[in-house]
Amino acid sequence: MSRIAFIGLGNMGSGMAVNLAKAGHDVQAFDLSAEAVKRAEAAGAKGAASAAKAVEGADAVVTMLPAGKHVRAVYENEIFPAARPGTLMMDCSTIDVATARSVGEAAAAKGFDFVDAPVSGGVAAAEGGTLTFMVGGPEAAFKRAEAFLSQMGKAVIHSGDAGTGQAAKICNNMLLAIHMIGTCEAFALADKLGLERQKFFDIASKASGQNWSLTSYCPVPGPLPTSAANRDYTPGFATAMMLKDLKLAMDAAATAGASTPLGAQAEALYAMFDGLGGREKDFSGIFQMIDGSWKPA
Repeated sequence: MSRIAFIGLGNMGSGMAVNLAKAGHDVQAFDLSAEAVKRAEAAGAKGAASAAKAVEGADAVVTMLPAGKHVRAVYENEIFPAARPGTLMMDCSTIDVATARSVGEAAAAKGFDFVDAPVSGGVAAAEGGTLTFMVGGPEAAFKRAEAFLSQMGKAVIHSGDAGTGQAAKICNNMLLAIHMIGTCEAFALADKLGLERQKFFDIASKASGQNWSLTSYCPVPGPLPTSAANRDYTPGFATAMMLKDLKLAMDAAATAGASTPLGAQAEALYAMFDGLGGREKDFSGIFQMIDGSWKPA
């Protein structure tokens, strides 16, 4: 059993922290929300008064924070000063590549093992311990992190040096957004042409149009009982989060000089859906904007 500081108990972090506690670790949990800390305590973690207090005496640190500015501030002001030598640090936030590399370099300079390890899978996977981790950092740090990350996920993949975990995440989610929009357009067209949704699903899921957004996250009610479409698009992965990731991808593309025309269109469409009131809906809810049935609350 290890002592683990877990900082950031939002929709994703809360389930992840609980899974580490279930695995038998002494989880010292902190969040700015006192209610989030209370929920973690009820599920087996121990509440800490601050991020620094959570880190004191910890063998490992996991962070799950909203953006790069939060990650930089928490590591520089609270984690680095409070951590004991050799502490393993795992940032599971989705942030910009430059900040991930900068924080990783700062950690290495101070003698800490650090990995950027963003996740794929959504809230249900965070709670169920079936996340996929994309991990950037030195091989030795990855080996240490793998043991902990595997207790929160089904796949832990080393993507390369510092920052490559974030690179993998934003590239993956750009592709996911493009697939989802294309899948929504195909269903909307099928509706107009009089093709039953179940029939189209049965055909496309076995044909060359098959993709994860169709077969694992179908954006229309009916064909896939577990999809958010059957729950009025209650989010597993909210539109606001997808838009955040697309903005990160487009910023990275501009910095790298990469051409991403479909990524840019996906960002524009999700920004439109967000502006029309779809921010808190699941990202698959963009189907309703595409087929014209969206009615803002």
